[in-house]
Amino acid sequence: MVKLQDYLLDKGYTKVKLKLTKTNHFEIKASINGVKGLFILDTGASSSCVGFDAIETFKLKVKDSEVKAAGAGATDMLTQISKKNKLKIGKWKKDKTALILFNLTHVNTALTNHNAQPVDGIIGADILKKGKAVIDYEKKYLYLKL
Repeated sequence: MVKLQDYLLDKGYTKVKLKLTKTNHFEIKASINGVKGLFILDTGASSSCVGFDAIETFKLKVKDSEVKAAGAGATDMLTQISKKNKLKIGKWKKDKTALILFNLTHVNTALTNHNAQPVDGIIGADILKKGKAVIDYEKKYLYLKL
């Protein structure tokens, strides 16, 4: 029987280690515009996002957005959008990546209240779809198609 890892690597995927937090989320390291950060992998988040406080850190060019964000216990949050960003997760790269910016304070407060590290943002379904992602929950790996 062929292992999932061998099958996916043979099909041109790359693997990235995931870390399970005390809050039962997967953390993943990624870089935006060449700057490394820590993110939650969230298959239920429609868009990948970062906090307002990360604008300078990740060298983002932002515009106001009409869209209101909702999730993780908060609703009607103001957002901004940043387009044309370079995202890198392991060996996988995507140029012209759009990111939603909103206040991540409630997310990081929940994480730190459970002794988990605060994060710079969330990798959502938009990126997972672009990368044809496969998540191996048992072995704690994310596979993305190169």
